[in-house]
Amino acid sequence: MYRREKSIQIKSSASALYNNLSVLPIAEKCLTYFTVVHCNVVNMVSASGDGLNFSHRQLQSKEGSIAASSSLIIQASWCVLPSRVLLVLTSQKGIQMYESDGSIMVYWHALDIPETPSDEAVFARGIAAATTLGHYICVGTSSGSVLVFKIPDKGANIILSEVLEEHWDPITDIATETSSSKEYIADIVSADDSGLLCIWKAGKDFKLLKKIPAYGCSCSSVKLWCGIVIAGYGSGQIRLYDALSGVVHAEVNAHARWIYALDIAPDSGKLLSGAEDSLVRIWKLSKSPESHTVEIEHQHTECVTDVQICGAKFCDPEGSAFAVTGYDLSEIIRYTVV
Repeated sequence: MYRREKSIQIKSSASALYNNLSVLPIAEKCLTYFTVVHCNVVNMVSASGDGLNFSHRQLQSKEGSIAASSSLIIQASWCVLPSRVLLVLTSQKGIQMYESDGSIMVYWHALDIPETPSDEAVFARGIAAATTLGHYICVGTSSGSVLVFKIPDKGANIILSEVLEEHWDPITDIATETSSSKEYIADIVSADDSGLLCIWKAGKDFKLLKKIPAYGCSCSSVKLWCGIVIAGYGSGQIRLYDALSGVVHAEVNAHARWIYALDIAPDSGKLLSGAEDSLVRIWKLSKSPESHTVEIEHQHTECVTDVQICGAKFCDPEGSAFAVTGYDLSEIIRYTVV
């Protein structure tokens, strides 16, 4: 169903981090941008549509305007807002927001670092854009807080508008509703190390809609599609929940080891999962309007031999191509539909 294409070489290998790949397709320019984190550096690559031309750039972790070589980057992700696209980096020191090409840093937010060293690490992780009733970017932290930043249409007048305090464990991932339909009430889902999921309605004041309790395993990656929460766990399981009621629609023993990445193709309902077991799997989600049930069907598996997968993303809204990164691997592996 999918075939492997020529890989994209990157200047430094991928770190073993959840969701360590971000993809930004630019259809009008026939370009696709990729980011992969390595220690305190973000590898950025732009690839032409024919896969023949590549442009490389590296971003280094900063504290304000000062390069901070000791600060490890935890995640890099593009946030697509109606009027602009920002590249958001999270690290052990704080949160950086850049123009989409990484050329200009428009905002820096420092994390609260304790004056006395403690056993608990401090970092930010989990990035998502919310565009309902305003333009917001949500970023999770190791304390369990979710920081909500209000983003202007242009310029650097970004403000911290709200702090959501419903998690007690480090945030692992945050996702926004990917469907373009306005019928779904839930806008954002946040997940933490305990496996707790919180469902939010975005707006001037974010509203907690539902808490889906943990069941004994960390939730490493989460997505929200057509009112369905899709959660990947350290157990290798994928669970599908109703975003408003918390009812479990389906549970799949998808992988033999820890899931590191999930992605959804919003136009087709294809689901992508990647895990430590070197497998990338494609699933098909479907909803039945009559019975209000959700089904998940396995469609395809790729084995990336001897690679601990840490990032997997579709390259377009239909899911006709996807890309994969692996720990200590200095390339982005690409697949396209046959």
